[in-house]
Amino acid sequence: MHNPIRVGITHGDFNGIGYEVIIKALDEEGILDLFTPIIFGSPEILNQIRKEMGTETFRFAPMRKVSDAQAGRVNVVDVCPRGMELTPGHPSQEAGEAAVAALDAACNALEAGEIDLLVTAPINKKTIFSENFPFPGHTEFLAQRLAEDSKNATMILFDDEIRVALVTTHKALRDVPEAITKQAVMNTVKNLDAALKQDFRMDKPRIAVLSLNPHNGDNGLLGDEEIKEIIPAISECVAEGVLAFGPFAADGFFGTNEFLKYDGIVAMYHDQGLAPFKALAREYGVNYTAGLKYVRTSPDHGTGYNIAGKYEADPTSMRQAIYQGIDLARNREKYLEITSNPLPISKQDSRRKSSEE
Repeated sequence: MHNPIRVGITHGDFNGIGYEVIIKALDEEGILDLFTPIIFGSPEILNQIRKEMGTETFRFAPMRKVSDAQAGRVNVVDVCPRGMELTPGHPSQEAGEAAVAALDAACNALEAGEIDLLVTAPINKKTIFSENFPFPGHTEFLAQRLAEDSKNATMILFDDEIRVALVTTHKALRDVPEAITKQAVMNTVKNLDAALKQDFRMDKPRIAVLSLNPHNGDNGLLGDEEIKEIIPAISECVAEGVLAFGPFAADGFFGTNEFLKYDGIVAMYHDQGLAPFKALAREYGVNYTAGLKYVRTSPDHGTGYNIAGKYEADPTSMRQAIYQGIDLARNREKYLEITSNPLPISKQDSRRKSSEE
């Protein structure tokens, strides 16, 4: 990995607050000594927003190729047509296509080794959806594009204290129960366990698993997913050596600070995990896609159309996404380094293992 580390940043939906929080996050003294930012987007739109913000200290270098990026400056790779219309707070198909173009170019750069990790600004899921992009969000696209196995790609929201993984992500609530299968729960628990060990440098992480139904289903009275799917999944994970516990009713789990006893939490659906997480993490939350061949983070907020163009957005989550992404990439590099050539098992250890079995 290069020093300073090269951080690719996609501009997301330019009619939202993406460029604003990128500018604010990067417009800090000494920040270019820590990493080399490479933004994938539109220098034209970025310059327009910079002028409207009145940010005199922010400077950037536009370019056509990632290979032209240099350390010590903000690099902007132009992946968009000129003459696009900026309409803050109003989604447009043009902005959606520009968001996809930036994401595709950044993934190409990751695969070519031209950047070391990816940070994505928020997108509008409706304007990006098309025949060429039939995905409901970043996570699903990246799972197909950058994972060895798409089943290993898991959405994790985290800050310094809480790490929440989701069994289902962008799925209508009416479709969630049928998606809560033993295998789906097991995959998420094991993916979170692997991520905590590899990317968060935890030796023996403790993982709490939430129930789907109120009161854990009340022994089947309020639903039987706990009995049929979730408890068997936990039991099998434990048998495989994962420190998994539960299921826990979500309301009491968060309401009594039980979550502080665990290194990771598995929630069954989007709002069950993210509503309490965002209330607790506030502006410090980061979205992370575990299980990819590369590190990808994102701020945990959306496009912010309601404040786009007012230039009052808080850049903390974007800044955290960058810094935490760098930490995760370095943690993974170190983990892979120390596990790449494990010591061979001695004959004595081999005989002991055989006798135990």
